[in-house]
Amino acid sequence: MSSPSTTLSPQAPAAAGRGHSSPLVLAAILTTQLMIVLDATIVNVALPDIQKALGFSATSLSWVLNAYTLAFGGLLLLGARAGDILGRRRTLLFGIGLFTLASLAGGFAQGPGELLTARAVQGVGAAFAAPSGLALLMARFPEGRERARALGYYAAVSIGGSAVGLIAGGLLTEWVSWRWVLFVNVPIGIGLIFLARAVLPETPRQRGKFDLMGAATSTLGMSALVYAFIRAASDGWSDPETVLAFVLGGVLLLSFVLVELRAPAPITPLRLFADRTRAASYVGRILLVGGMFGMFFYLTLFLQDILGYTPIVTGLAFLPLTVMLFAFSRVSAALVVRVGPKPLMLIGLSLSTVALLVLSRLDADSSYVAILVPLLLFGMGNGLAFVPLTAIALQGVDPKDAGAASGLVNVMQQVGGSLGLAVLVTVATTATQHAAPEGSDAAAIAQHAFVVGADRAFLTSAILLAATVLLLGVAVRSARAPQAAPATAGQVVDADGPRIQAPEDAAALFEEEMAEAVGRPVEA
Repeated sequence: MSSPSTTLSPQAPAAAGRGHSSPLVLAAILTTQLMIVLDATIVNVALPDIQKALGFSATSLSWVLNAYTLAFGGLLLLGARAGDILGRRRTLLFGIGLFTLASLAGGFAQGPGELLTARAVQGVGAAFAAPSGLALLMARFPEGRERARALGYYAAVSIGGSAVGLIAGGLLTEWVSWRWVLFVNVPIGIGLIFLARAVLPETPRQRGKFDLMGAATSTLGMSALVYAFIRAASDGWSDPETVLAFVLGGVLLLSFVLVELRAPAPITPLRLFADRTRAASYVGRILLVGGMFGMFFYLTLFLQDILGYTPIVTGLAFLPLTVMLFAFSRVSAALVVRVGPKPLMLIGLSLSTVALLVLSRLDADSSYVAILVPLLLFGMGNGLAFVPLTAIALQGVDPKDAGAASGLVNVMQQVGGSLGLAVLVTVATTATQHAAPEGSDAAAIAQHAFVVGADRAFLTSAILLAATVLLLGVAVRSARAPQAAPATAGQVVDADGPRIQAPEDAAALFEEEMAEAVGRPVEA
C-alpha cells in the first residue's frame, strides 16, 4: 500500500546483498508485513467488545478502523519518500517503533479518544514501515525466480495475515481481553526491531525534499470528509458542524491539488490521472474497497450481535471468503494474460455485486448458510477483479513515476475504505433511526433496527460495486490477448500500447500484482 521516488538506486541491490542472510532478511520483512496486515482484521473482530468497554456510539465505532486507515493511506507516500531520503532501514525501524508504542498505549486506553489517538499513530508507523520494508525486499532479491519467490511469500503473508488476524482476534478477545489485540503487537515489534537492526542493510541517504504540505492537506482533507459523513449520521446534514466539516474538507482537498501542481517534488504527480484507464482504476478501487470495508464492518457486527457468534466463531466464519479470494486471485493471474483485464474485472465485480445484494436480504432469523453463499461469491468476484484492476493502474506508467503509481494504488485502497465506511455508517444509521419498531421488548426493537440498517448498508455497498462495473466498462480500454510475436523478450503489446507480461511470466506477474492487490506497494 510506493512513493514518488521509491525506485532503487543502481547501487542499492548490491549494497543490500552483502553480508546478510537472505532467510533472515526475508523473515524480518515478512514479519513486518504480517504485523501491519494482521492489525486491521484483528481489531475488526474485537469491535463489539471495544464498543461495550469504552462506550463508543454506533456511529463513532467506525473510527477505530478509520483512524488507522486514514493515517496510513494519507502518509504512505510521505513515508516512502522518507525511506528514499533518510535511509530505508532507519525509516523502517522508526515506523516499527512508533507502531509498537502506539499499540501499547492503545491497549491501555480508558476512553474512545485515547484509543483513536493510538490507532492514528499506529497508522503513521505503518505508513513509514510498509514501503521501506518492501523496498528493501526488492533491493535484496534480484529480478527473476528469486524475487518472484520472495514476492510469493510476501503475497501469501498479506492474504493469509488477514485470516490469521480474524482468528487471532477472536482467540484473544474471547480468552483474554480485547486489549490484547493491541498488546500482541508489542513483543512482535520489539523482536522485529532487534532482528531488523541485525540483518537489514541500510541504504544511503539522498538529497531531496519532503512534500509536507501535500501530505498534510490530503490527510486532513479526507479526515474532514469522513468526519462530516459520520457527523451527519448522528446529528443531521444541516448540523453546523457537519456543514463546516464538509466545507473544510473541500477546501483542504482543493488546496492539496494546488500544492501538488506547484510542488517541486510532489508526493502525488497529478499527471498520473491524465490516462483515462488509470484514472478509472483509481476511482474503481475507491468504490470497490469502500463497499468491501462496509461489508466486513457490518457483517462482523451482524454475526456477533444478531446471530450470537463468539469472536472465535466470527473469525472462522470469514475463512471461506479468504480461501476463495486467494484461489481465484491465482486463477485471475493466469487468465489475465490470455483474455485481458477488462472481462475479468467486469465478471468478478458483477459476482461481488450479486453477493452484496444477497446480503441485503438478511434478517434476524437468517442462518449462516444465507451468509456463506454470498461470502463465497464475494471471494470469487474480488479474487478475479483485484489482480487486473491493479495491473491496469500500473500499465504504461513512465519509469520515473512507477513508485508513485504503485503507491497511489494503495493510497486509494486505504482512502476508499475510510470514505466508503463513513458513507455506509451514515446510510445505516439513518435507516436505523427510521426503522418501524418490531417486537415486544427493547432488545427486539433494537435488533430489528440494526438489521434494517445493516441491510441498507449492504445494499449501498452493492450500488458502489455496480457503479464500479459501469465505470470500468465504459472507461477502460479493452486489451487483446498476447500474440505469438512479442515486441521484446517476455513482453507483448496490447491493443492500446501498454505492455503486459507474456504467459511464461504469469507466475512472476501474479506475485508482484498480488503484493499490490492486498494493499502494499511494488517498487519499480
